[in-house]
Amino acid sequence: MNTSGKLRIDTTNSDHIIYKHTPMEIAVLGGIRLEGLDRMRVTLKVQVEHLSLRHNLDLYNDNQTEKLIRKIAERLEIGTSVAAAALTDLTDELEKYRLEEIERTVSAENQKKLLSTDEIKEAQSYLKAPNLMARTMEDIGRSGVIGEESNRLLMYIIFTSRKRATPLHVISLGSSGNGKTHLQEKVSALIPDEDKLEITKLSGNAFYYFGQQELRNKLILIEDMDGADEVLYPLREIKSKKQITKTVVIKNTKGETRTVTLKVEGPVCVSGCTTKESMYEDNANRSFLIYVDESAEQDERIMNYQRRLSAGKVDLSEQWDIIDAFKNMQRVLQPITVRNPFAEYLHIPKEVFKPRRTNAHYLAFIEAVTFYHQYQRERQADTLTGEEFIETTIEDIQEANKLMKEILLRKSDDLNGATRNYFEQLKSWLQKEDKNSFTNASARKELRVNASNQKRYMIALQEWGLVQKVKGDKKNGFNYEVTTYEDQKQRNQRIESVLDNIVDEIKKSMKPKRSSKA
Repeated sequence: MNTSGKLRIDTTNSDHIIYKHTPMEIAVLGGIRLEGLDRMRVTLKVQVEHLSLRHNLDLYNDNQTEKLIRKIAERLEIGTSVAAAALTDLTDELEKYRLEEIERTVSAENQKKLLSTDEIKEAQSYLKAPNLMARTMEDIGRSGVIGEESNRLLMYIIFTSRKRATPLHVISLGSSGNGKTHLQEKVSALIPDEDKLEITKLSGNAFYYFGQQELRNKLILIEDMDGADEVLYPLREIKSKKQITKTVVIKNTKGETRTVTLKVEGPVCVSGCTTKESMYEDNANRSFLIYVDESAEQDERIMNYQRRLSAGKVDLSEQWDIIDAFKNMQRVLQPITVRNPFAEYLHIPKEVFKPRRTNAHYLAFIEAVTFYHQYQRERQADTLTGEEFIETTIEDIQEANKLMKEILLRKSDDLNGATRNYFEQLKSWLQKEDKNSFTNASARKELRVNASNQKRYMIALQEWGLVQKVKGDKKNGFNYEVTTYEDQKQRNQRIESVLDNIVDEIKKSMKPKRSSKA
């Protein structure tokens, strides 16, 4: 509770702030919004003894404020000077309260856990031990992530890259209810709370009202990109430019206007989930795209876990211990420059679309793997600048290649992810049943896909010549055949061959050359 002279403001209940200015009592119904410092939209209940009125206004708007002053004077029989003084004092108090709340919130969010000596040693010991990537993938599974072996490790490394000068970004794609959000939630649970921001609903303008450095090196999580259209533009800008700016006109309590430039700095790591791959092409081009496992085997793994959980056979305390250990490991990772002495040998497959951006992603992901291994790499100093750095190893490249194979495969595919998944399921079903042809109805029933999605998939498959009509008509329906069963396998083999050749070429370059005889 704040008191000052004849006025009194009670903020005990943030949704029902009480302000007293004799002879009036004013209630701020619903409280005030912390974002948007260029306005103060409120709903007021003004009461004098048994008389009262309610009014919605922006206290920074002179016209609206003058209107309320006249209304108070007429209905509550209070002098305009008294009403004006009360509203001015109320505005000042609400400004102070809002700034205090913003500072308190930011302070609480940014308050980092101080690790004990034992916790630091334990975290560093884990990061120094051999087979770090394999152990990390296994332990992420023990923390509660079911299946998704490659996806969960890839996502974790991307989240770790938030500590670097150029973080990576990821978008999870898949059908509704098939685990996109679950995967993101479970992997992000391994990141310290002070290093992440979860967005369920946020306006695009509100993004500009974060503190200038409040988002720096943060992980920003978007639960559903389909409902976050307003923030996609500022997110795209802060990804590319590592900062966003906006100039706004604001009024002070005296009604004077001035311009203010709002600036929010990155870099940030952004992760989001969506069912609509094509709608987010601009953001997708700046991100790694991962497709959740929608197979029957993954369904069974998840349902088996659910049954074990219901039966009380899952050790939840162990999961929390693992999560806490991962958070501590993240806290001991320190910003450091990574140099890749093998970068000039690294070439992505020619089939990949938009190779420039994909090549940058490939190199950055290898550096992120090296960054995660920083406790296993010798720290070196640049002889000219004195800058400290660590170097990428061949093992880092091999680990990155394992995880990047699926990413590169998707980025070289003529089909989008949903159509590719349908096509692969279709081929598996036909081979299992030893069939040469199918109808839309039979495939729809077997693969459990709705008619509108199937129509979209079939149009794309026919356009690319992967499926063709063999007989039938519009009245009785058509029969179709798959023209090739090897397109995915062949492309997979080509990409694996390119990645393997990269490593072989690097190894050859490291062999000592024999001196030739004169």
